[in-house]
Amino acid sequence: MRLSPEPFSRYSFVILLALLLGTGACSTDKNGDRVLFAIEEDLKLGEQVALQVDSTYRAKGQLLERSNPRYRTAYAFLDNIVERILSSGEVSYREEFPWKVTIINDPETQNAFATPGGHIYVFTGLIKTLDNEDQLAGVLGHEIAHADQRHTVKQLQKQYGISFVLSLFLDENSGDLQRTVAQIAGQMAGLKFSRDYERESDAFSVVYLAGTNYYACDGAAGFFQKMQALEQSGNMPEFISTHPSPGNRIHDIEQKAQQVGCSTEQKPTSGYAQFKSSLGL
Repeated sequence: MRLSPEPFSRYSFVILLALLLGTGACSTDKNGDRVLFAIEEDLKLGEQVALQVDSTYRAKGQLLERSNPRYRTAYAFLDNIVERILSSGEVSYREEFPWKVTIINDPETQNAFATPGGHIYVFTGLIKTLDNEDQLAGVLGHEIAHADQRHTVKQLQKQYGISFVLSLFLDENSGDLQRTVAQIAGQMAGLKFSRDYERESDAFSVVYLAGTNYYACDGAAGFFQKMQALEQSGNMPEFISTHPSPGNRIHDIEQKAQQVGCSTEQKPTSGYAQFKSSLGL
């Protein structure tokens, strides 16, 4: 992202920091991390970003609305995957976040992303490219991990500093905030996390899927194998442009699956074929 917040004076920063610390927000979160920002801030930012993302793709005619009966079957299929992952017992903020999945109709884009606070977006190009439900569950597990481990807020803090993130959360009625939310929303699909965050999300995807006792826990490896094949054929998928190359990630995911000792047996593909058919893919 390329955001340009106004610089803060040291005095302003101290006041803002004191205000936030006075709320008791600086504590250990459910993941065991010392964080400056309360989970409510993830929810607040995520809701505003999701509204902006929805508005953008709705204006383009690409947002597949949940209220449309035509997509009821597809959303039921996706919701079942998410519910199995959330029921794994491994998602820290299962109850706090909405965990809403939305489909964006773009058959040429093989990508997915999550906002802070658990709003997940999946492009039809990714759904079309994948072979089975286990691979899609691996992708959703990866994106759920980004939100559950609060990677977006941590990335913003690392990239732009505490004073910027403080201004984002405390000055919520300012024009600067609204412009910043629009910028974040416009670049969520292209947000690049650190390699550490990507590896962490890959590992949690294995743990989540293992906890379902339903999916092949290395489903994300199958997804990356598909992305690697596209990359090698010269058809660079969108996901590769915003995530580190598959390479060692396939090996690491398979190694994590061995470490956990979970099943890697894939489910039949017939249900996934019906899911794609319901979307006209």
